[in-house]
Amino acid sequence: MQIRPLAVPGAFEVTPVPWADDRGVFLELYRHERLAEAVGHSLDLRQANMSVSARGVVRGIHYADVPPSQAKYVTAAHGAVIDYVVDLRVGSPTFGRWDSVLLDTVDRRAIYLAEGLGHAFVALEDLSTVVYMVSEVYNPSGEHGVTPLDPEIALDLPFAADELRLSPKDLEAPSLADAAARGLLPSWEASLALYRELDGATA
Repeated sequence: MQIRPLAVPGAFEVTPVPWADDRGVFLELYRHERLAEAVGHSLDLRQANMSVSARGVVRGIHYADVPPSQAKYVTAAHGAVIDYVVDLRVGSPTFGRWDSVLLDTVDRRAIYLAEGLGHAFVALEDLSTVVYMVSEVYNPSGEHGVTPLDPEIALDLPFAADELRLSPKDLEAPSLADAAARGLLPSWEASLALYRELDGATA
């Protein structure tokens, strides 16, 4: 398993090593100690989610209040998606910056996102199935969104605007600037404090 830091601090690409024979393929999708070594603390899994999306569906940009927020470990069980991590932490040196990873059934990569980061993906194929393992149970009052169509963030989306399919909630989500002005975004300081607390709990 190879773990590579992404351009946004607190996000990592995970590439497993497949073992193939005439029966099929076996791989280690998740290793808690390897991820903890890269991140600085263990991922305390509290909930697992799955979504199935048609080609062109966009989900996100979603994030949760810090604390406690949600760390996420995401992979594609079927189909293919481009998965995006967006730095929404006000005061972060990479605030507003994003990176992406192709999640598919060829390389079987996963992506890890720390608490406070924004998450989105675009399905490249029908029936693209994404599995999310998260560190906190769903709390609707603490969940928020920023529009993935925000020109300030400027995600490199794989389809033209008329081919994208968004939920009404995601379409109506505020821009990055609006969310920041309204005090809806997590802060870099609060995020760092949470990471230090989690690092100390693991030490």
